[in-house]
Amino acid sequence: MNKNSKIEILQKMIQIPSVNEHETDVADYIISLFAPYPEVEFEKVEYAPGRDNLVVTFGDPTGPTFGLSGHMDVVAAGNEADWQFAPFSGTIQDGKVFGRGASDMKSGLAAIVSAMIELLEMGTKLNGQIRLLATVGEETGEYGAAQLTRAGYADDLVGLIIAEPSTDMKEMVYTARGVIDYEVTSTGKGAHSARPWLGINAIDNLWDFYHLAKKRLSKFSHGDPILGHVTHEITKISGGEQVNSIPAQAKYMGNIRTIPEYPNKMFYAELESVLAELNSKEGYELSLRYSFPEESIIGSADTPLAKTAAKIYQDVFHETPKLTGSLGANDGAEFLQAKGDFNSLVCGPGSDTSHQANEYVDVAIYLKAIEFYKQLALKFVG
Repeated sequence: MNKNSKIEILQKMIQIPSVNEHETDVADYIISLFAPYPEVEFEKVEYAPGRDNLVVTFGDPTGPTFGLSGHMDVVAAGNEADWQFAPFSGTIQDGKVFGRGASDMKSGLAAIVSAMIELLEMGTKLNGQIRLLATVGEETGEYGAAQLTRAGYADDLVGLIIAEPSTDMKEMVYTARGVIDYEVTSTGKGAHSARPWLGINAIDNLWDFYHLAKKRLSKFSHGDPILGHVTHEITKISGGEQVNSIPAQAKYMGNIRTIPEYPNKMFYAELESVLAELNSKEGYELSLRYSFPEESIIGSADTPLAKTAAKIYQDVFHETPKLTGSLGANDGAEFLQAKGDFNSLVCGPGSDTSHQANEYVDVAIYLKAIEFYKQLALKFVG
């Protein structure tokens, strides 16, 4: 592939507005790129109408399989007036490609696809398989990765690269904090605020849950040398009907970021203990639910994947990458629950403009990412 073809693939991906849905349009475009190569197998795995994951595989099925992954969804563009260029234009200026998803993470996905196509064009003999796992819904819960994992597409990989942006690829992330999003609903009894004793204040009861949960979770106080400490925050709250009525219902959403020392089940146990304790008291009616929790990723800078990737990075970029951790979750938390014993590594092109107006990726970094992914895959199955 020539340079212009690689850049065009990225531009066309950005021009597909896959904002929290419509990932099938991206999947179909990727399939069209691989269509000229009969040796390539691809399968769309439907999550919902218009939302298909995509699995693309080629190589020798009798050998090991090396995985490369990227998500096809992007976040909303926000106020278009804040953008220098239309957010889904894929405009090139000053050596950068601009657009929603240019950094997070159409550039990583396009780089993987370009690397795979180059290997096909070269007729490279493989002693194993290369597999692209393109997912839906990463931005809203990583449920595409969870679906592919349950279906067995990540079983027995020898390694997995996730092409999320990592500060212009200067960082390689081998460990990450987990996440628990939870929602507590408090049901009370409405009454006139002039006669509060006739009602049950749902907000008061909700507040009791939060304060008790905050106290109980504070015991998880140790810090991780890479990932830091556990955090627990209220991120959304609602309740009540009007100012002169005792609220009959209230709810809040909380966000917990976990570390490997404390598996998520420890937090579930504490939250459910608080729930049971309060619900045993007169007047309390509380319920608890979780949404798309992710375990923290346990990793090491000394794995064969991390060491090999760091060596290839030096060859391609002529500098040493920083092996580190991430405070946020990624699809690796789901894929690592597959059968087998393998590690994942997050390393991808993209600037610090993810989720912002005027999001961009540096073209030179994007092109080097293609070479990096190509060489790394060949080290494992070439």
